[in-house]
Amino acid sequence: MLLPTGPVPPADDPAAPYTVAVFCGAQSGVGPAYRAAAEALGTGLARRGMRIVFGGGRIGLMGAVADAALAAGGTVIGVIPEFLTQWEVAHAGATEMIITDSMHTRKRRMFDLSHAFLSMPGGLGTFDETFEIITWRQLRLHDKPILLVDVDGSAQPVHGAVETAIGLGFAKPEVRRLYERCPGVAAALAR
Repeated sequence: MLLPTGPVPPADDPAAPYTVAVFCGAQSGVGPAYRAAAEALGTGLARRGMRIVFGGGRIGLMGAVADAALAAGGTVIGVIPEFLTQWEVAHAGATEMIITDSMHTRKRRMFDLSHAFLSMPGGLGTFDETFEIITWRQLRLHDKPILLVDVDGSAQPVHGAVETAIGLGFAKPEVRRLYERCPGVAAALAR
C-alpha cells in the first residue's frame, strides 16, 4: 500500500516533468570522489529542471544527491519502504516522500515515476535496482534510458557481470545495448 504525502504524477502523465531515478548508495564510499559526484549530479539535474526520484534516505550518496538538488532549487521525490524509514533515516527535506510496504513496491513506484535511470556508485541495493531495471528493459517492459555513471571504476561490477554472462553464453551480446556507461557525471548530464 502506497502512502504518498502528496500527488506525484507518474512519468506517463504528459504533465509530469522529466524525471530521473537515481540509484545510489546509502553509504558515502571510501574517498571524496563519490560524494562529490553525487553532489554534482544532484546539482546538475536540478539546474536542468529535472525532477529526481531517489531511495528516500538522508544518508550516504542518496542524501548527497537529494541535498545538492534541493540546494539548487530542484524537486526531489523520495521512495522508501516503511521498515527502512529508521534504518536509512528518511530525508525530511524531500519535496515529496512516498512510503511503500516493500522493496518491490518501492522499485515499481520509482519506475512508474521515472523517464530515465542513473546508476551511481553503491552497494548491493544499488546493484539490485540496476540489474532489475536492465532486466525489465530486456523483457521489453520499458524502453527508458539506463545510464551507469562510472565514478572511479564504480560501474565495472555491473558491466563486468554482464560481460561475464555474455562470455559464458548466458546472455546474448545484444544485452550490451540495454544500458550505457558514462565516464562520470559530466558525461551523464550531457547525455
